[in-house]
This record gives sequence, structure tokens and C-alpha cells, in this order.
Amino acid sequence: MNEPRTIPLRPRDRLYAAVTLVLAVFLLPAAFARHPGRARELACRWALRVRFPAEDLTGLTDGALAAFTAARARALWRHGQLIGLTSGYRDPHVQQRMFDEEVRRSGSPASARMLVLPPAESSHVKGIALDVRPHEGARWLEEHGARYDLYRIYDNEWWHFEYRPDRGGRPPRRRPHPGVGQAGEHPDRP
Repeated sequence: MNEPRTIPLRPRDRLYAAVTLVLAVFLLPAAFARHPGRARELACRWALRVRFPAEDLTGLTDGALAAFTAARARALWRHGQLIGLTSGYRDPHVQQRMFDEEVRRSGSPASARMLVLPPAESSHVKGIALDVRPHEGARWLEEHGARYDLYRIYDNEWWHFEYRPDRGGRPPRRRPHPGVGQAGEHPDRP
């Protein structure tokens, strides 16, 4: 449960990555005309919007959005790797509902905190948390994310990354799950 299972890429996954990269290449001239200095990033964003049409990047802090956009552009252009966003910013009411549902499902607030934090403690509510997909994209981000101040935070959530510019490229110590620590406590401090 800690690490993404090693799942061989399905032919469909390879096809999605190849088609997305080809689409980004075709979009490059239009992106260059629109924003010459950021054409590759813009073409990548457009192509990924086609691949992941339901993802919502609104609500992320400017820094988290810029870091994620730069990381996924590099992943696609340099490594042919797709990184999509499953969940980013969450409204406090949505986060509370998720926490309450997990309390009902698991039977207690303590057990719920192993998977979902209340709004006051959630990095999703702060706009700095990114739940990414697919597994291969998460692996790429875990390996290269420090360059963008994006770090995997929890052992039990291979998909959860946070934007942490204060780390200076040094990954924080990973927590076993979200419920470890107190509100406001940094996960890299005991």
C-alpha cells in the first residue's frame, strides 16, 4: 500500500502518452505564436487538457500551479510521461464532508485521520496539495519533484504531493499517513 504497485504499462497507456506528446508537438507552433517564451509549457498544458479533461487546477496557489505546470511539462517533453491531477484545491466544506464520511466509514475520527484530514489541517484546503495520476506519473514526480519543490508526503498515499518551497530541494521526512502529528506541525519535524 505504501508504494505504487509495479504495473507494466498497458498498450493503452503507451498510446495515451504517445498521442498526447504528438498533440503537444502539433500545438507547439500555435503556442509559440501566443507565448514564445513558454511555448512548450503552453502546448503541453493544452495537450494534457485534452487527455485529462476533468482535472481542475483552480484554487492552487500561484507557486503550486507554476511548479506543477513546469514539472508536468518537463515530464512530457523530456520523458514522454503523463502526469494528471486527480484532486488539487478543495473547498473547506468539501474537505469537511470527506472527513465526516471517512469518520462514518471507519468508525472514529482517529482512524479517519489516517486517510483524510479535517479542513483546518488539510494542505488541499491551502491550495498546495496535488493528488496525481497515473502511477508512473507519481513515480516520475517522486524522482524529479524536488526540482520543483513538489514532494511526496505520506507513505500510504503514493499519489499525494505537496508544494513546499521552504524545503530548498530537500524532501521532508515522510509521514506514515496524514494523521501523524498535530495541527500546524510540519511533517519533517518530530
